[in-house]
Amino acid sequence: MARIQRTPLADQAADLLLERIRSGEWRLGQKLPGETTLAPQLGVGRSTVREAIRQLAGRGVLATRQGSGVFVTALDAPEDWDAVLRRADIVAVIEARIAIEAEAAALAAERRTAADLRAIRRALAARDNDADGIEAHVDADTAFHRCIIVAAHNPILLELFDGFTPRLRQAMIEMLRLRSDHGGPGDHERHARLADAVSSKDAATAASESRAHLRRLKEALR
Repeated sequence: MARIQRTPLADQAADLLLERIRSGEWRLGQKLPGETTLAPQLGVGRSTVREAIRQLAGRGVLATRQGSGVFVTALDAPEDWDAVLRRADIVAVIEARIAIEAEAAALAAERRTAADLRAIRRALAARDNDADGIEAHVDADTAFHRCIIVAAHNPILLELFDGFTPRLRQAMIEMLRLRSDHGGPGDHERHARLADAVSSKDAATAASESRAHLRRLKEALR
């Protein structure tokens, strides 16, 4: 049986328990052995076993039932969201943005408030100003798209968008350094049409404009 060699002990204990669950040692819904049994198997103390169980419970793999014990509730742990994004190709991130932002644009057209529209118009004006260079343009562009997401009034979509932002920012900056048309009249007009569609409560056009813009971005990143 594998034993722990390094610190942090609780992290390694959690990894070893997860490996044993993945290998089929315990079935879905089965009760784990007690701390007094697991501790010597893993080569750690009972407090470390408790912390490892807490970690796996937080990841949805285990559940502690008061008075009954610890039970297997999943046979694997979902991968950490940040790790997924770090590994993802930028084009894959853009494809995910298309799925999220097209729907968000349609919802924004249906749900936007007067305050949302003011924020969108301010952000649109700010992204039209290239005086501060490419990095400022990318940040202003991101702020505009975020205003559209905010206007959808769906916190899950907003959280997903905010998760994409750091992964995408540097790729956008590098891409625009190779191009001379960033922030030009055509680009600004496309963003203005998206803002107008949201303002007009035209959900179909808002979704279409968002999707078309991001597809052009996807092609430029290839």
